[in-house]
Amino acid sequence: IPYREAMLRYGTDKPDLRNPLVIIDLSEFFAGADFMPFKGKIVRAIRAPGAASRPRSFFKAMEKYALGIGMKGLGYITVQDDRSYKGPIDKFLDDPQKQRLAELCGAEGQALSPGDVLYFISDEPGAVAALAGQIRRELASVLGLVDEGRFDFCFITDYPMYEWNEEAGKIDFTHNPFSMPQGEMDALISDEPEAILAWQYDIVCNGVELSSGAVRNHRPDVMVKAFEIAGYDERTVAEKFGALYEAFSYGAPPHAGMAPGVDRIVMLLSEEENIREIIPFPLDSNARNLMLGAPSEVTEQQLREVHIKLR
Repeated sequence: IPYREAMLRYGTDKPDLRNPLVIIDLSEFFAGADFMPFKGKIVRAIRAPGAASRPRSFFKAMEKYALGIGMKGLGYITVQDDRSYKGPIDKFLDDPQKQRLAELCGAEGQALSPGDVLYFISDEPGAVAALAGQIRRELASVLGLVDEGRFDFCFITDYPMYEWNEEAGKIDFTHNPFSMPQGEMDALISDEPEAILAWQYDIVCNGVELSSGAVRNHRPDVMVKAFEIAGYDERTVAEKFGALYEAFSYGAPPHAGMAPGVDRIVMLLSEEENIREIIPFPLDSNARNLMLGAPSEVTEQQLREVHIKLR
């Protein structure tokens, strides 16, 4: 599943595919509607099958959850027996638009059905995907839609190489800066940074990332150009990453790989929610190893040996 598709359909790059709910992008649809709160905004929707018959407490609980994760509210419409909609958005849509909405939000080619609830999520571009993903997970959990008796695997591919760093005010790497960009030097020279994809991939099972992998960038000229786009000159690359920079200058074959974490696999098999539950001697909340008594105080001589000075 390409990264951008995963973020759109599931609101995360670690999707739990046992959850049948899918996020629908309605931004273009509402651009042509007269409902001003959504006009020109990013709008996502999630169809909750048969949820209209749920008690009022269900809707209150979902709204409370939405407010708890930072949303301003959680709008929705319900589909009536005559396939009309009940909700504040209904009166702003004409009949063709209602039909189109039913088609866009239906499942497997079927339009919205009586008893369905359609939830709407609208927010800033940097937040809407994650918020929709959280609503998707909560809905599936409350409605009991997740099949706990199976393992669903997928590869997430085509991660973007760069993103805009708001805090730093510049282009920066998204994940692994040492991955090979798709298109190699040609892409780095010709494409806009945020359009460049990397040969990176994760393997995900039931919403848990088991492993991250990549095709390693083995060419020093490509590495220097990739870091240049992120604001680092060749001298900085040679100083900070001297081992790779020098090694690759002698020539290295293309190479790639990944290594799934055994501890995460055990966590899934034992049906634990937290990886600390399956590690024999986990660190405590202060990152201390209570079995080994680490970290412990070190002597001034030990600090000198590794060129560390405490001030």
